[in-house]
Amino acid sequence: MNTRKILLTILVLSWLGYQMYLALVTPLHPLLQQPIHLVFALLVVLWFYPIGKGYLRIFDILLAVILLGVGYYFIHETQRLQLRIPYVDSTTSLDIVMMLVVVGILLEAVRRVLGYNLLIFMLLFIAYAAFGKYFPGWLKFGGIDLTNFTELMIMGPDGIFGIPLGVSANYLFYFILFGAFFSELGGGKLLIDLGLKLAKSQTGGPAKAAVISSGLMGMVSGSAVANVTTTGVLTIPLMKKVGYKPEQAAAIEAVASTGGQIMPPIMGVGAFIMAEMLGVKYAKVAISATIPALIYYISAFLLVDFLARKKRLHQEQVVFQVDPILPRLYLLIPAIVVVYYILAGASLMTAAVRGTALAILINLIRKKDRLSIEGYFNCLLQGVKQAAVIAVPTASAGLIIGVAIQSGLATKTSHVMASLGGGNLPLALLMSTIGNIILGMALPTVAAYVVSAILFVPTLIKLGVLPLAAHMFVFYFGIIAQITPPVCLASFTAAGIAGSDSWKTGWTAFLYATVAFLVPFVFVYKPGLLLVGDVLSIVEVVLITLIGTFFLVGSVSGFLFLELPSIWTRILLFAAAVLVILPEVLSTVAGIFIGGGVSVIQYLRWKQNKG
Repeated sequence: MNTRKILLTILVLSWLGYQMYLALVTPLHPLLQQPIHLVFALLVVLWFYPIGKGYLRIFDILLAVILLGVGYYFIHETQRLQLRIPYVDSTTSLDIVMMLVVVGILLEAVRRVLGYNLLIFMLLFIAYAAFGKYFPGWLKFGGIDLTNFTELMIMGPDGIFGIPLGVSANYLFYFILFGAFFSELGGGKLLIDLGLKLAKSQTGGPAKAAVISSGLMGMVSGSAVANVTTTGVLTIPLMKKVGYKPEQAAAIEAVASTGGQIMPPIMGVGAFIMAEMLGVKYAKVAISATIPALIYYISAFLLVDFLARKKRLHQEQVVFQVDPILPRLYLLIPAIVVVYYILAGASLMTAAVRGTALAILINLIRKKDRLSIEGYFNCLLQGVKQAAVIAVPTASAGLIIGVAIQSGLATKTSHVMASLGGGNLPLALLMSTIGNIILGMALPTVAAYVVSAILFVPTLIKLGVLPLAAHMFVFYFGIIAQITPPVCLASFTAAGIAGSDSWKTGWTAFLYATVAFLVPFVFVYKPGLLLVGDVLSIVEVVLITLIGTFFLVGSVSGFLFLELPSIWTRILLFAAAVLVILPEVLSTVAGIFIGGGVSVIQYLRWKQNKG
């Protein structure tokens, strides 16, 4: 084993040991726990995302040594940092130096891992903190000097070491590790094969397999791009083979994979942060998200079915072999155990750690496909790398939140929205939607959600929206940006696999995911969709939403029993879908009447043609 491999092994096992200490022995004070977690994450980023080759690596070595110094600083100063009174006790020159080092290395990590969009956004907030007194109008404030900026960023719970990074240290690391081991030890392939098996004999089978497989994988991974790369390499070529255009195949996979971030039990990173911000258990967030997520996937499934029937795509054109499913169902036990512990109210740490241990134990017992020690290490390596990539934007989100709150920007934005909207909820929702999508195009999902939650949610709550519905609203639109041009990572990743035009793929995915734009408006006005309220109201809103979804899918696909005769029929169906989903009883009845009329006419045409 060479020196580099030894150093990597020490780094990975040290971070794992630290996280296991937090999970199995005792958690630490946030001002020690979060900094050490970030130091490990940044060291991993330096390793896997080097600045260059040759002599340039000396720069990375220097940064690594500095990071070790940062870790020592927080360990050595932990008692002082925990006992001091923020903004009252003085800060030292060393505190300021450490803040500059942490912020500087974090910015460099953002540049390497996530590119320039988030980097520029962070620099704008830092500039706003420094030069706020020079900004015009309602953006103007007194500014934050270097001492107070140090207090904000690294000496309290409101900056870099705030809630988002705390969620990364307390929950996300363990779930990412579970996802890596579960997928690699056979669970991932089983879920994909299950999707292929269920859709094997159906019209447009590969597309339906993409929807089912991505939904099942999304329940474990919670990452749109990871879903695309995992399932898309199998489903996209099959979809193209049966007749879907490359941009259609890529768009279907992107839409299906993006839904993984809203699919319980393991949703996107933002959902864990949402639970912390709401002060509720993650299980409540996951349970509330179940029906909207199912409706999303029902719409995707109907869409690919309608498209296949419209284009007369038959499964006989392609054959894909799937290993027997039943003998492998035991591989799902770790995931079932994780869900059980989450619903039973156990800590998320406990659920994920036990699920991971069980996945490893099952693999050890199996004779077939048992991994070697190196194989287990590679699983760990993959999980640690993903955890580091998640820790960077969560820490960045903390910086942005800190400035937004300390400067009063969050409060001012809320006041501006309220004054422009004049207390009008639909207008406030529209403004939030546009802002969310813009943020989602520029930022990773977690950062987009957190910033949106700070800027837009307070206004929505003031206008009478339930806190859970308000947070879920901005969470949805931050995720939808993954498939919304011009910056849509899931769509672009799928386009790369399909060999399709990225721009066409993005807009096609945007069209196919239309239902995802309407559902959040439904649960704002009718929180029964989030399982809030009595059984009757929940059943009512679910049925109404499903009817609206059916009309909407028919409009988007241009098919309902038969191909729709004109663009005007599609527009009529779209209008019917919107009317059904609107909260007023009169509009709902009108929408059902219009859409039902079109459906009956189409059904009679189909019966006539069939006869």
